[in-house]
Amino acid sequence: MSNLDAKTKAAGVKFDDIKAQLMDDAAFEDEYNKLQPRYELISQIIEARKSMKMTQEELAKRAGTRKSNISRLESGSYNPSLDFLIKIAKGLGKDVHIEIR
Repeated sequence: MSNLDAKTKAAGVKFDDIKAQLMDDAAFEDEYNKLQPRYELISQIIEARKSMKMTQEELAKRAGTRKSNISRLESGSYNPSLDFLIKIAKGLGKDVHIEIR
């Protein structure tokens, strides 16, 4: 292992460790749980797009929208409508399924 690798490894912080500390705060945990379905959906969209080796621009063209809308969706800064999500899913060759638990 090189010196750079050793320094990087020593300086690294694991996400799970930070998350566990933050989850000790009840307000943080409530907000995290509230937002989890949104970020899970975003992760699925990004994973599907990348597995197809598709750019945001290509997905935007397929879905009939602009690249900036895909970027905002994937960054979590946009709260999409169901119609928009259906267009994105079709652009990925997928379907949307909603489940209430």
